[in-house]
Amino acid sequence: MQTDNFNHPLDINQGTKLQLGSTAKLRTMINYLQIIEELHDRYAAMTPAELKTTPVIKDDNLTQWAIDYLVQTGDKGLKPMLEAALQRKYSGANGEAFFTARGLHHFDNFEKSEDYETMTVSEAFQRSVNLVFIRLMRDIEHYYMFRVPGASPSVLDDASDPARQRYLDRFADFEGRTFLRRFYAKYEGKPPDQALQTSLSGIVLTPVRAAVIFRSIRPKADESEFNAFLKAHLPASTLAREDSRELFNKYGPGKFDLNDRGYLARMHPLELWLLNYRENHPKAKLSEVIAASAKQREEVYKWLFKTRYKHAQDKRIETLLEIDAFKEIHAAWKELGYPFDSLVPSFATSIGVSGDTPHALADLAGILLHDGMYYPDTSILQVWLAQSTPSETRMSRVPAQGLRLLSPVIAKLVRREMIGVVQNGTGRRAAGGVKLPYGRVLPIGGKTGTGDNRFQEFGAHGGPVGSKAENRTAAFVFFIGDRLYGTVLAFVPGKAAANYKFTSALAVQILKDLEPKLWRLIENPGGVDLDALNNLATMEVLR
Repeated sequence: MQTDNFNHPLDINQGTKLQLGSTAKLRTMINYLQIIEELHDRYAAMTPAELKTTPVIKDDNLTQWAIDYLVQTGDKGLKPMLEAALQRKYSGANGEAFFTARGLHHFDNFEKSEDYETMTVSEAFQRSVNLVFIRLMRDIEHYYMFRVPGASPSVLDDASDPARQRYLDRFADFEGRTFLRRFYAKYEGKPPDQALQTSLSGIVLTPVRAAVIFRSIRPKADESEFNAFLKAHLPASTLAREDSRELFNKYGPGKFDLNDRGYLARMHPLELWLLNYRENHPKAKLSEVIAASAKQREEVYKWLFKTRYKHAQDKRIETLLEIDAFKEIHAAWKELGYPFDSLVPSFATSIGVSGDTPHALADLAGILLHDGMYYPDTSILQVWLAQSTPSETRMSRVPAQGLRLLSPVIAKLVRREMIGVVQNGTGRRAAGGVKLPYGRVLPIGGKTGTGDNRFQEFGAHGGPVGSKAENRTAAFVFFIGDRLYGTVLAFVPGKAAANYKFTSALAVQILKDLEPKLWRLIENPGGVDLDALNNLATMEVLR
């Protein structure tokens, strides 16, 4: 049953991409346990002597742990190994910087006290500790990184590895296209004069910078147009000290290559090139811009191919290795119903940066509740036409065949951990389960998530200068007993979100408030109680 009181045409249950915060830790932990299951299948039959001589790729901590565990354990069963994996410990410290998503990033925990703790994966899941899951995602990424076809650790260790050139070529093309897409969006729809003016925003203009920018974007303009530009954008006192003719001639076409022009102008060289290209092709589509820029993109990145820049090369190669690893992670998530075509290649995906939908999370809870089996949604149970006539027709759904997506042992362990979230962790408002009128208690398991989604603005020196709220979410993906499951979402769209401070505890409380409405559904396991459904569907949950 799906309902909401969002009075707009948008379907927020499955037609949006929302950051639902720490609900992503549920997908991350399942993926982690699937990897441990793979490692068990690969190594459990080997003798201790064979295991000790098995090579392990540097920084592949999961494979190393699996081998060490199997060497030492007397019980090589899958369940004990999975349980042991949940007891692996990670630090919650926030003093480490992580190279991910093409840069150096810092992450924070929700509770400052967690910065000083080391805890198990199980405890971190129940308490929703960010830094533990950031480090767990790093281990997951490193597990996949060199299992991608064609990848090898030697590409980073050996400067003469021929694969380095292929990665660098690929990176130059990848990043060049990325910048061009960004610049194209920045100037799309703007006439030439407005685009030129836009390009100057954020730049402290000097005579040299102004000259380079104008002569790069409009190389065919004459000296009078050049002088008019300088006069419009530089103080008269500054111009009085400059020889405008010398500036016009010194920074004209062919005097500096594209990289040098970008350096002198304090602009990305591809942005200069794009602005010049738009002067001559104002209606060019992005595909045309990309196709026309092949030579310029190669020129802009020619410095990267010099051997003295090995450290810079390594960072770019690591970026591509991370992107490839996240394609493997995405495939694992997608198999369990993740609704989008890609993940953000960042450790922050483990704490929600890649987004999700309430509907897809509900499907995931259903897979877990059915011991790893997926059963498709049913929108219509029965159509009954021409009742009590000779043409009476009843059309009923044919029960769908289930599809196994997850092993039963993983599904049961994850359900246990979700019950732990409610009993001991961030879902404690639902602790005690659902108490039925005749004394029976059904356990509740779930995973909470809070999304405070906003654009942060930073000044030239890196300090925050502003913040714009986009939306705020609170989610609780849950199951009750062995029949009911779903997602509760509280959602505030737009700038109004800045006025709200609620967390995922709100979503948990909403579920608790619905308990009396759920009793009749629970009491009627053989069919659907339409009155109970109608009562639930018309109840206002959050305005």
